[in-house]
Amino acid sequence: MKQDANAQQEDAPLEEDSFISHLIELRTRLIRAVAAVLVIFVVLFIYPGASKIYDILAAPMLATLPQGTRMIATGVITPFMVPIKVTLLAAFLLALPIVLYQAWAFVAPGLYKHEKRLALPLIISSTFLFLLGMAFCYFVVFRTVFHFIAHFAPHSITPAPDIEAYLNFVMTMFVAFGVTFEVPIAVILLVKTGIVTVEKLRSVRGYVIVGAFITAAVVTPPDALSQFMLAFPLCLLFEIGVFAASLIKKQDAKREAEKAADEESTEVDEYRAE
Repeated sequence: MKQDANAQQEDAPLEEDSFISHLIELRTRLIRAVAAVLVIFVVLFIYPGASKIYDILAAPMLATLPQGTRMIATGVITPFMVPIKVTLLAAFLLALPIVLYQAWAFVAPGLYKHEKRLALPLIISSTFLFLLGMAFCYFVVFRTVFHFIAHFAPHSITPAPDIEAYLNFVMTMFVAFGVTFEVPIAVILLVKTGIVTVEKLRSVRGYVIVGAFITAAVVTPPDALSQFMLAFPLCLLFEIGVFAASLIKKQDAKREAEKAADEESTEVDEYRAE
C-alpha cells in the first residue's frame, strides 16, 4: 500500500508537468498562428489597401447596379470598419495554411501512425473544398443572383445597398457554400468510422435531396435561383461523397483480404518448416 501511495505521489508531478508543457505548446502554436494572420493583415492593409480589397469583394454587386449608382454606408464608422473586416478575412484565408500547420503540429504527436495518414489528407482536402465553395459562390452565384435581382427589380427603384448589410450577406453565403462543399468529407468520415454504411446513405438519398432544398431555403435569399444554386451542388457533392466512400471501402476490404492471405500463407510456411 505504501509503495502504491509513493508511486502515485511520484506520478502526480509528472502528469502536472506534462499538462503544463501541453499548455505552453498550445500557447506557442496560437501565437504563431495569430502572428501570421496579423503580419499578412498589415501587408494587405499597406498594399493593395483595405479599400481596394473591399472593392474586389463588392465587384459582383457593383457590376449590376445602374450606371452612376454606388453602395452606401449608413453608419458613422462603417466606411472604415467594413474594409478592415474584409481585409482581416482575406488575411485569415491567406494565412490558413500556416494556421492549419500549427494546429497539425500541436495534434500530430498524440496521433497513431494510421491516424496521421488519415488526418493530414482530410485537413488538406477539407481546406481546399471550403475555399472552392467560396470561389464558386463569388464567381458564379453572386454574379448570377445579382443580375437576376437587378433585372427583376422595378424600374421605379434605384438600388443602393448598404456596405455593412452586403458584408453580412457575403459572409453568410461564403460560410453556406464553404460548408456545403465539405459534404464529401463528412460522408467519407461517416462511412470510414462505421457510423453509417454506403448502402444506408444510398437508401436515404430522397431525404437528403429534400433536406438540401430546405437548407438552401433557410440560408439563402428568398429567391428560387439562389436556393437552387446551393441545393444542386449539395446533392451532387453528396453523390460524389458516397461514390468516393464506396471506393475507399472496397480498397480497405481488398487490403484486409490481402493481409489475411499473407498471414495465412505465413502460418502455412511456418507449419511446413516445423
